[in-house]
Amino acid sequence: MTRVTPGDARQLFRVDERTVVLGIETSCDETSAAVVLGGTDVLSNVVSSQIDLHARFGGVVPEIASRAHLDLIIPVIDQAIREAGIEASRIDAVAATIGPGLIGALLVGVSVAKSLAQSWEVPFVGVHHHEAHLHAAFLEDDSLRFPLVVVLVSGGHTMLIEMTERGHYRMLGRTIDDAAGEAFDKVARFMGLGYPGGPVIDRLAATGDPTAINFPRAMLTREGTHDGPDFSFSGLKTAVVNHVRAHPDVDVADVAASFQAAVVDVLVTKARRAAAAVGAHGLVLAGGVAANSLLRTEIKRVATEDGLHAFLP
Repeated sequence: MTRVTPGDARQLFRVDERTVVLGIETSCDETSAAVVLGGTDVLSNVVSSQIDLHARFGGVVPEIASRAHLDLIIPVIDQAIREAGIEASRIDAVAATIGPGLIGALLVGVSVAKSLAQSWEVPFVGVHHHEAHLHAAFLEDDSLRFPLVVVLVSGGHTMLIEMTERGHYRMLGRTIDDAAGEAFDKVARFMGLGYPGGPVIDRLAATGDPTAINFPRAMLTREGTHDGPDFSFSGLKTAVVNHVRAHPDVDVADVAASFQAAVVDVLVTKARRAAAAVGAHGLVLAGGVAANSLLRTEIKRVATEDGLHAFLP
C-alpha cells in the first residue's frame, strides 16, 4: 500500500481487504474509537459516553465535553486497539471526524489522530460527520442499490439526502430551525424528563396515546399539497409547551406519544415522497434519532408498501 503524507491522504489513500484503519470520533459528547479491517469489518468499537456529566444541565456543555474528551481519548484508543487484537504497527491509517460538531471537542480528536498518524508514519484522513452517517449503512449491508434516500436525523441535523453512488450526494431537504433530536431534548427538558430526551420520550410514548393530542405537522402540507422537502420542528416544540402549560394535569405519556407521532409523521411522509421523486431503490436511516422505535417501524412499513429496501442501522 502506498504511504502518503497527511495532506495527500484524502486524494490518494485507498482501502483494500487488508487495510486496517483506526477511526476516532469526538464531535459531541461521546469519545469513541474503532478499528476497521478492509473498510467494513469492525474489529472493535469502544464508546465512552458523557451523559452523566451533562444530564444535570439538560444538554451538552461544550467546555465540559472538550475536557472529558481530553481525559478519555487515550484510554479509549488503547482499548480499541487491544480489543481488535492487533499491534499498533499494523494500522495503515488514522481517520477522525473533522466536522461538523463542537469545535473544542473536534480539536481533541483531530489533534490526537494527526499526532498518531505522524508518529506511526501513516496517512491521516479527515472524515465529514454527515458523510460518515451516509456510509454507515454499508458496514452492515454492502448490497444496497443506488439511488438511495437517506433520512439523516440527529440532535444537530435533520436532512433528506439522495445518494446516487458512494461519494455523490444531493441535498433534498433540511430543517430550517430545530433538528428532530434537538426538539426531543427540548421537549423532554421542559417536561422535566431528563437528558437525553429521545430515549425517555420513546419509552414513555409506548404507554401513551399518540392520537390524544393533535400536534401540528409543520411544513407537511399547504392547502392539501406538498410543501417541499424541508423540515421545521420549532413550532411543534412550542405547541407542546403551550399545551402542557394550558393543561398542567395532562398525561405525560400521552404528550410524549403525540409529540413523537408528529415528528415521525413528518419525517416518514417527506422521506417517502422524496424516494418516489428520485426513483430510489431504498430508504436508509442514519444518525442518533434512527434509534427511535416508532421511526424505525414506520420507515420499514412505508418501504414495504412501496417496494423499497429499508435499512435500519
